[in-house]
Amino acid sequence: MEPVHPEFVPDASLDRAEMEALQREIAERATFEDDFDFDPGLVCADRESEQQGLGAADGGDGDGPADDSDAEVPVVVGVDQAFLDDDRAVSALVAFQGGEVIERAHAVVPTDIPYIPGLLSFREGGAILAGFRELAVEPDLVFFDGSGHIHYREAGLATHVGVLFDVPSVGVAKNLLCGQPAASTDGLAEGDRVAVEADGEVTAPDGTVIGYAAQSRQYDSSNRTINPLLVSPGHRVSAETAADLTLSCAAGYKLPEPTRLADRYADDVKTEFGD
Repeated sequence: MEPVHPEFVPDASLDRAEMEALQREIAERATFEDDFDFDPGLVCADRESEQQGLGAADGGDGDGPADDSDAEVPVVVGVDQAFLDDDRAVSALVAFQGGEVIERAHAVVPTDIPYIPGLLSFREGGAILAGFRELAVEPDLVFFDGSGHIHYREAGLATHVGVLFDVPSVGVAKNLLCGQPAASTDGLAEGDRVAVEADGEVTAPDGTVIGYAAQSRQYDSSNRTINPLLVSPGHRVSAETAADLTLSCAAGYKLPEPTRLADRYADDVKTEFGD
């Protein structure tokens, strides 16, 4: 899979001012509204409850794409990043459709810059781009381990790569990069959400909803709590829909299935490389 907008390929050789300027261009190109042709209700639906499974379409081994009869069920890709050491990044991609994994792809690429808050896509983007080039299927939706619209310049990892490939995308982060929750997020019940609004750190006007703190899982006891996920639209998805999709894909875990499966695959790749 090749970029639709190669002018936005993350280039770690740029200086900080150039990186930030590129992010502002990407934010202008991004669409933070719903612009897709799949049914959101089928994104994480169980194949058995919707229609006949992928096993018959790909020979039962779960390694091939579905045939045309399954076209109405979206192909969803989860992307996660890990590190073999300080100098090598792993990008792990897992594609699934109707609850069945249909492809896995990965890439290991040297990193050229250290972690800098707000410039994550320039550190990890090379590995992610290489991973997408190994992917045979065309995704209808991509979940990223990282922020999207919740970003100083409104162009986090999920937005940068979403615009690069012009694919609907969602960013799912564990920590709040910037912005301000509209209410307390302490002890939210499972399924609850609180809007995250732009503030003085964000280029969007103050009060703009740039994402949600979404409680995908919570303990029954009040003695222990699980922190919410920070969910934001990457590209061609609204903030509300991004939260809806993330919560619908939780499947009893904190992480939504797309990034949970990618996280697990990233661990497998690290093991393969002897980490």
